Amino acid sequence: MALIISKCNRQTRRSLRFPKPLRVVDSTTVTVGKNRLPWAPYHGERAGVKLHVAYSPESSLPADVVETIGLRHDGPVGEQLTNAQQVLVEDRAYFKIERLDRFVEQHQLFVIRMKDNIELHQKKSLKRLSSTSSSVQADFTCQLGTKQCRSTKRHRVVIFRDANGRDIRVVTNLFHASAETIADMYQQRWTVEVFFPLGEAISECPDLVWHDGKCGIQPTVCGVHRVCVAAMAV
Repeated sequence: MALIISKCNRQTRRSLRFPKPLRVVDSTTVTVGKNRLPWAPYHGERAGVKLHVAYSPESSLPADVVETIGLRHDGPVGEQLTNAQQVLVEDRAYFKIERLDRFVEQHQLFVIRMKDNIELHQKKSLKRLSSTSSSVQADFTCQLGTKQCRSTKRHRVVIFRDANGRDIRVVTNLFHASAETIADMYQQRWTVEVFFPLGEAISECPDLVWHDGKCGIQPTVCGVHRVCVAAMAV
């Protein structure tokens, strides 16, 4: 079976490795001179818009893009990018305890990095096969937060060590996947970083037209720019 899977293309291999397709959610800020976007002030002499992207590692393409001014926080916009048919993979900017409890009730699968200061209450280790080659440091369930603000649900927490030797804590409601698979899912988050430079490069295009006050992007007759913007699903 391993040999058969190895012969498949990248999209097929990833879909077989994970229980559901992944939906990596992240954002990038595109800045230009303030005179170009007077309705989107950012910092100092710069104006900016933010692209909130739902990215598919399986297809290596964005599935959805929401545009806002550059100073808009990620968390609220992330609510527009959920999809119950996919596993949400998100960074700490989208972490919120009540949001995780709600995802459990809504059957929205997720793998989200925890903030470093989150308290772990009543930890209970999960049984797993030990492996010297595994990057996983711990796998347990617990409630999250302090007494004043604590999750009503018990969530699974996986702690693993990344390539730089840092311990990464992620929380998930996936209980039928191995801790190594959970760690692998979160590390797919970095695939969206390959896409972000495209949006930044497009911002420097002199033929690009920005919708005044609507934070939209519209390509001109330039074929290359049309393809790039279409790829962002804007």
